[in-house]
Amino acid sequence: MTTVLQRIDISDRIDLRPSPGLEVRGFDADTIVAAALRALAEAVSVDPNWAAAIDKRIPVAAGLGGGSSDAATALRLAAATLEHAPEPPALHRLAATIGADVPFFLEQGPQLGEDDGTRLTPLDLPQDYWIVVVLPSDARKPSTGAVYQAFDERAAARGHDERRRRLLAALDGVRRPRDLAALPPNDLASSPVSSELLELGAFRADVSGAGPAVYGLFLHERDARAAKRRIRRRGRTWVTVPCWYG
Repeated sequence: MTTVLQRIDISDRIDLRPSPGLEVRGFDADTIVAAALRALAEAVSVDPNWAAAIDKRIPVAAGLGGGSSDAATALRLAAATLEHAPEPPALHRLAATIGADVPFFLEQGPQLGEDDGTRLTPLDLPQDYWIVVVLPSDARKPSTGAVYQAFDERAAARGHDERRRRLLAALDGVRRPRDLAALPPNDLASSPVSSELLELGAFRADVSGAGPAVYGLFLHERDARAAKRRIRRRGRTWVTVPCWYG
């Protein structure tokens, strides 16, 4: 696996406080924040005496990394309460045991993710553009595991080295936002909404991660907001920007 990871300015909010025991409130379906806090406590031989409150704003199972970012945030907040917190490399290794995307959310700036996504290399990519995110109302995402299984079954895993070479070559040529259009398309998933966003003026559009959310990149805010108005019939929509650190 070789992928480009970019944080955007849509976020959940995590509040973490000392507690007599582990408690996670605000999102009944959570498993990953609780797992992250238990793993951290076990790693440093303390009791998981934290209460986490999640204000969920990132749509669930949309391919936007909401759960992974929550887990990473909980790890950072909880580690800050420890007298002997793990050093960053150790925290990164711990994060990788919780989810492949979790280590990314401990880092700053865009990253190239390789292997299972946990081997990260910083990327110098432009951050001065606008993003329209669309979560199609008719989209139903299978599990991420099922998405990868379907990818393998259609033999798309073959030729990885060549696709990686093309991606790295395209990344090497990125100087301005519009150069991001040259990056290869998402191999895991596709959506007709991408074509609609391109017709509305996006210079690049594709599925985010395993989907079903779709993003379109725009040079100007006015164009992004105009596209959002015209495509909102397709589902939930946001206008946002890249961000360096959450």
